[in-house]
Amino acid sequence: MFKFPLSVMLALVMCFSANLSKAADEIVIGLSMVKTGFLKTPAEATETAVDIAVSEINASGGINGKKIRLVKYDTESKAKLAVVATQKFARDDGALAIIGPFSSGEAKAAFPVGERLGIVQIPNASSGPGLTKGYTYAWRLTEMEGVQFARVLKTLKKKKIDISKAEIVYISDEYVSSLVGKFVYPALFKAFKVKYGKAVTLQYKSFDVAPQVAKVIERKPNVVALAATPDLASKVMKELRRQGFKGRIIGSQLFSDPNALDKYGSEANGLIFVAGFWWDNNAKTRAFSKKYAAENAKRGLTVKKIPHHSDAQGYDIVYLLKQAMEKANVTGEKSKLKAERTAIRDALKGIRFSGITGDNVCFDKMNDAQLPGYIIEIKNLKWSKIDEWPPEKC
Repeated sequence: MFKFPLSVMLALVMCFSANLSKAADEIVIGLSMVKTGFLKTPAEATETAVDIAVSEINASGGINGKKIRLVKYDTESKAKLAVVATQKFARDDGALAIIGPFSSGEAKAAFPVGERLGIVQIPNASSGPGLTKGYTYAWRLTEMEGVQFARVLKTLKKKKIDISKAEIVYISDEYVSSLVGKFVYPALFKAFKVKYGKAVTLQYKSFDVAPQVAKVIERKPNVVALAATPDLASKVMKELRRQGFKGRIIGSQLFSDPNALDKYGSEANGLIFVAGFWWDNNAKTRAFSKKYAAENAKRGLTVKKIPHHSDAQGYDIVYLLKQAMEKANVTGEKSKLKAERTAIRDALKGIRFSGITGDNVCFDKMNDAQLPGYIIEIKNLKWSKIDEWPPEKC
């Protein structure tokens, strides 16, 4: 072993030195994303939005002069794989922070793991109530379902739309839909003095929703509050109309996917819900939306023409991390990894951020962003903004 050729040893040293130099010249960020599974429809273009932001930042000089290297992991819509993603990014990839995970169920499982490993995670869609409570490394650039649905009810009252009698329909085996249907809708209906009956539940894989919808029709409500992901929401809406329901279908931001209109069909006309992003809000939102549509077309995601609020939030998270990392003076050096992860967390405290999701965005005591809400009505199979609400104060 002592006769190992000197030339080979020098080559190995040079290669090792080059790798160290490369590692020191980049900022690694993990993207815990959903490309497969039951959340594929609303989630798959998160990757597009994040890639756009990374490309823009790298083209303008990176973070503290260093390019971002994005490492990705598809959780397949599974909470247990969101945990695997967090562990992989922290232990194997040397990531300084993580974008994601996507859903509330995934975040519930991954947040405690990230806390133990000491790495910031910022989901772009996890909107279930109280998910960040008690954590210091868990942050959210998304608005909670309860805050957003309250805005829907305020708008309906303001516009004198009859909501005196309501029924609730929700998916019982999808984490955030279940939370919203069980707790958020009932609590807010009580607060707004809306009468409602016992909730009707569905399984995510329900093939025939006619029996459950029949129970709703029998009670003759003015409005039906639906807590469901786009695929099942479309089934319920179509069956409600088929069975003769003439009232309003309303909801929080769970199925506010502008690219799901083809699933909803004409039965969605009159649907009122809330979105955390409005693509036509200003020059910045329009510019992002144009890039988003063009990039998705290149990738074969031709139905993804308008950004979902989770796409916009994914894009902004990259810029939020850039701001925090520059404030923390991160280097990306492996020897400083633990300290710099903590410095990012600390830099987020008290931060103010402006992006396409809002200006001067602040974070409350539970590390949740306070964002605006845009009330949307579907008219003639098109989104129509009928009202908007400013963010709450931190």
